[in-house]
Amino acid sequence: MQLGEVIRTYRKKRNLTQEEMARRLGVTAPAVNKWEKGNSLPDITLLAPIARLLSVSLDTLLSFREELTADEIKEIVCELDVKFKEEPYGEVFGWAKEKLEQYPGCEQLAWQMGAILNAQGIIQGIFDTLEGKVYEEYVCALFARALESKDEMIRGRAAGSLFAFYMRKKEYEKAEGCLEYFSVQDPERKRNQARLYGETERFKEAYKTYEELLFSSYQMTGAVLNGMYQLAVRKEDKKRARMIVEKQEELAKCFEMGRYYEVMGRLELAVWEKDAETAIAVMKELLASVDELGSYRKAALYEHMEFGKLKKEFLEELKGKLRDSFQDEETFGFLGNDEKRMQEDGSYVIKNNHQKF
Repeated sequence: MQLGEVIRTYRKKRNLTQEEMARRLGVTAPAVNKWEKGNSLPDITLLAPIARLLSVSLDTLLSFREELTADEIKEIVCELDVKFKEEPYGEVFGWAKEKLEQYPGCEQLAWQMGAILNAQGIIQGIFDTLEGKVYEEYVCALFARALESKDEMIRGRAAGSLFAFYMRKKEYEKAEGCLEYFSVQDPERKRNQARLYGETERFKEAYKTYEELLFSSYQMTGAVLNGMYQLAVRKEDKKRARMIVEKQEELAKCFEMGRYYEVMGRLELAVWEKDAETAIAVMKELLASVDELGSYRKAALYEHMEFGKLKKEFLEELKGKLRDSFQDEETFGFLGNDEKRMQEDGSYVIKNNHQKF
């Protein structure tokens, strides 16, 4: 960190404006602005007054340096862990505080050390003591400091830590404010919202939020398994492909998605393996289960969610598209080739197996 950044960091901690700081030091506000932007440096005779005004030592004021590297942060955090195994909380806290004062602008270090100090404070029961309140307030300030980071990942982690901090203290309004720092795409935001609903006895909202998370996690996991299946196909690894299809079926059963979703993965595998008997059985089951395609809407697992009704026209159209796809000679020709004849209603018969769709 540069000197100007150190001045800005501690000025904000003291809740001073640039104008107020300038007035107390007998300089102009533009001069303070230039210091903080790194365009100029304060006169050497002002260093001691600046340090006193900001309530820091000259060593802290002048111990500026560039941002810590990831390895340097890891080394400091590891040293903190070791100290907690060998020294009492108060002594380790003092060491951590001194270390953080050397790098006042490193939000990553602030969050990581805050997380460890918080965890140890809870584990050791320190926060339950009168003295522990001071430590607890400092930890809270570290998390709040990390929230100002320009790094979205650090902000998210700090928000998670601060959310848990306020939840533990039952300060639910402050906890809810932390959720604004989570990305709207982050499922942790929704999970924490559900937890907050539960703690404040808004049970219906809590159930609904958890159910929405559950439903979206099925879709995500299903997409991941399908991606893995496609990789297995490209590598011609039929053993792995069969295993993944089994997992897809188990997943659909676990999430109460209905028979259509349970068996749909089998068809592609049967076609790949040229397994006519299985392919025909799955075709029949898919067509038979179309009418129950939305059965998950009635599942107890999603009792509090609201789904749009599936129109009969949509289901009939889907059946038609399935029948059309089953007639594709390139994909399903192995089922009968010239042994296959089309029916007037769009179905066909495999003569050898007497199967009709």
